[in-house]
Amino acid sequence: MSARLFVNIDVSDLERGVAFYTAAFGLRVARRFGPTVVELAGAPTPLYLLQKPAGTAPFEGAPAGRDYARHWTPVHFDIAVDDLEPAVARAVAAGATAESDVQSFAWGRIVYLADPFGHGFCLLQLDAAGYEALATS
Repeated sequence: MSARLFVNIDVSDLERGVAFYTAAFGLRVARRFGPTVVELAGAPTPLYLLQKPAGTAPFEGAPAGRDYARHWTPVHFDIAVDDLEPAVARAVAAGATAESDVQSFAWGRIVYLADPFGHGFCLLQLDAAGYEALATS
């Protein structure tokens, strides 16, 4: 059995989500699954936007409802780009909020951002060594 990765992002407004993710990252609508789900293509893994109203429970018995205020979760996505500054400018023009300056590390550079729905994500530009600069085995 081989695993396949699907990335799902809850958004309170589906068309606003489509507008953001297509403009910010050059993705395109691949399929629509009714009025509340869109599959975006153009990256190695498809991205699914799921329209879910604020306050609704993510699962039966959940201790808290969905909250689209700024938040961070330990599971988030990083998007590797060839040229960081234009990618940040494109994301901000599409509605993202940049939350850091460019930071440099042994593997490359990174900027922390939030999408219009409060989800944190990172844009990073790997240098020639990339994460291999950190590998110990």
